[in-house]
Amino acid sequence: MEIKNHFSLKKYNTFGIEANARKFVAVHSIAELKTVLEQNPNEKKFILGGGSNMLLTQDIDALVIHVDLKGIRIVKENEDFVEIEAMAGENWHEFVLFTIGQHFGGLENMSLIPGNVGTTPIQNIGAYGTEIKDTFVSCEAMEIATQKLRTFTKSECHFGYRESIFKHAEKDKYIITSVIFKLTKQNHKINISYGDISSELSKNNIVTPTLKDVSNAVIAIRQSKLPDPKELGNSGSFFKNPIISKAEFSPIHAKFPEMKFYEVSETEVKVPAGWLIEQAGFKGKRFGDAGIHKNQALVLVNYGNATGQEILNVSKDIQQTIREKFGISIEAEVNVI
Repeated sequence: MEIKNHFSLKKYNTFGIEANARKFVAVHSIAELKTVLEQNPNEKKFILGGGSNMLLTQDIDALVIHVDLKGIRIVKENEDFVEIEAMAGENWHEFVLFTIGQHFGGLENMSLIPGNVGTTPIQNIGAYGTEIKDTFVSCEAMEIATQKLRTFTKSECHFGYRESIFKHAEKDKYIITSVIFKLTKQNHKINISYGDISSELSKNNIVTPTLKDVSNAVIAIRQSKLPDPKELGNSGSFFKNPIISKAEFSPIHAKFPEMKFYEVSETEVKVPAGWLIEQAGFKGKRFGDAGIHKNQALVLVNYGNATGQEILNVSKDIQQTIREKFGISIEAEVNVI
């Protein structure tokens, strides 16, 4: 375990932005994490996972701690369910494929989401009708100030749409070290109602899909729409889908009857941000090396040497245009640093 100075983070963020950390250290165990925190009490700290949900607009004047804890174990199981713990540094997609390989159900709809396990509860990540909260049992986290480990239950995490306690009341206070999920061993709840999953399965003549079939369909859909960060810098969906009240939505929908929406409660609807961005004319547009992907308007991309600020400027232009055109505000899902 070595603390390095003036360390390049280009390979540690999926946008591929060139930015430096004043200090950088990778930790591979709970003990190493505890030691780093104990020995650097007065250093400003920045916790780095898979680097998939952030946009670096500047160098990081802090000690960057890269959480690289590995390991997967079964905590308990019976005939119907298994509780499985994954350490924070495990790659999310590889962990999903591992669970499917064990015939454990519940995570298959979230295949190919970039990032590591430890950051999944922070965002309450989700895709194709499922979210982390659906299978989440608890997570273990180390308090930065005291180096004490604490378990957060599902109810204590206060999960919402791309929200959790770690983005609000406990923001920057804890480092998640592992997460436990409760998955099915039989009688799996196959969810193919959302998005293009059912049509993708039909295309392959699959009538009774397995967990692997659903995962493969999700992977195929995501690969057709989303660029591989290793080939084209991006952070997946840059914006949240806005949720607005039906009272607010009604006059907007009357003006734009073709606008897509999904009912999320008796009083609210969700509008696809990608549809708004596409209708505003941004899909496929390029501004120097910053741009919007040609296949998915939700994804902002780095074509090579874009700075974080250039990508941020594009995102602000999109937000302003949509506000002016539709009267709807969209928020960034990505953390802007």
